[in-house]
Amino acid sequence: MAASTSHLARTISTDHARQKFASEVAATPSTPPVAWPKAHIEPGSEFWRKVPKWMDVSSDDFSSWNWSVKKVIETKERLFELLYAVLPDTVPRAKALGGLQSREEFITDVSSGIRRCSMSVRVMPYMLSLINWSDPANDPIFRQFIPLRSIMMDDHPVLDLDSLNEQGDTPVRGIVHRYPDKALFLPTHICPTNCIFCTRSYGVGASTELVTKKPLTLSPAEIDEAMKYIESQEGLHDIVISGGDSFYLQARFLEHIGDRLIGMKNVERFRVATKGLAVAPFRFLDDKDQWAETLIRVADKARMAGKHMALHTHFNHPNEISWITEQASLKLLQSGVTVRNQTVLLRGVNDSAETMVTLIKKLAKMSIQPYYVYQCDMVPAIEHFRTPLQTILDIEAQIQGEVAGFYLPKFVVDLPGGGGKRPAYLYESYDRESGVSTFTQPALKGKGRDGRVYKYYDPIKT
Repeated sequence: MAASTSHLARTISTDHARQKFASEVAATPSTPPVAWPKAHIEPGSEFWRKVPKWMDVSSDDFSSWNWSVKKVIETKERLFELLYAVLPDTVPRAKALGGLQSREEFITDVSSGIRRCSMSVRVMPYMLSLINWSDPANDPIFRQFIPLRSIMMDDHPVLDLDSLNEQGDTPVRGIVHRYPDKALFLPTHICPTNCIFCTRSYGVGASTELVTKKPLTLSPAEIDEAMKYIESQEGLHDIVISGGDSFYLQARFLEHIGDRLIGMKNVERFRVATKGLAVAPFRFLDDKDQWAETLIRVADKARMAGKHMALHTHFNHPNEISWITEQASLKLLQSGVTVRNQTVLLRGVNDSAETMVTLIKKLAKMSIQPYYVYQCDMVPAIEHFRTPLQTILDIEAQIQGEVAGFYLPKFVVDLPGGGGKRPAYLYESYDRESGVSTFTQPALKGKGRDGRVYKYYDPIKT
């Protein structure tokens, strides 16, 4: 019997192929080459030249991280030298006070503010160059970094230096482990610029007349211990590298920490927290400095490993954004680095819907995701910055529809006593007369937190 051939293996005759349509026989058009446009931000004005100390500083020097570190203002002597050079004979007082004051009166006010402040003064030349020196007391940048005693208020009677009880959630030095699946890693206590309202004023920056601090900076051995702790916690999936500011981690330590986290089976994502993009954006463009390239390399390695790294930064007012910020942000965008922003609501700085919308739109234009707007924490010597809870509720309501929904930040209260972040509108009660709002935090269990009620207090004099 002759062997049969499977129908799947038979050769199909083409002697009588079907007639082809015209569209099938027409010449296939060639695909034109695609020219991918690449955005570029042109340099703008050399705004730092309006400061007498830096009027002859070249663009190359001003954009150098090494130059800026050497010129940072962090002593009274340097600050007062700058103030005498840059201030006019008279300047307006803060709007709440009204009137004018002499240069000498203003500098005396600053000196008194420094003695009353929980944070030491430390400001990068870049930020100082953006201040309106004809009206510094009402300038939204000046108010964040240089204290004035005349606008300070008495502390609220229930505030605490470690308002969020971070030290109570520290299993090993340098780790704050509060939430089940995420932790805060604090390897350094240094920032490029110190915020007066810092929630970590118990350990960040130099000691002041008000606060004697135990620096948070870790030794290499302590960094290793912290890494071992993270790896030992199977339920820990999300790490925030902060401080201080991760900008002050040497590039090799940044990469070492990134590599360690990428290599851990339990860690799925991590965030590098730095105010650097706001207060020293030129560093991201400095070819002689390796920090930005290291950050981009770590992000690439995380992506290849199927994990996610993001940069979290901190802009509070649209005046902080310059053409240098735009160049730096564009570089991060083109390098594939996710950038998110966290803002603190501050009275006299950004406590209006108009200012907040402008900031959000400027961030969105740079592809920076507005992530959180925080109610100002209850820490010493910043009562003049705090707003009633009603302010954050009103701003959140007013900006709805002003920007695309995916660019709306979450408006949150970091609950005093270690309750973690909670959307401001999820209060359990809010007595506008007493200024006391209450919150619960279902996500936190154990350590007496089950069902615990946390309280936030409006500033008394509002």
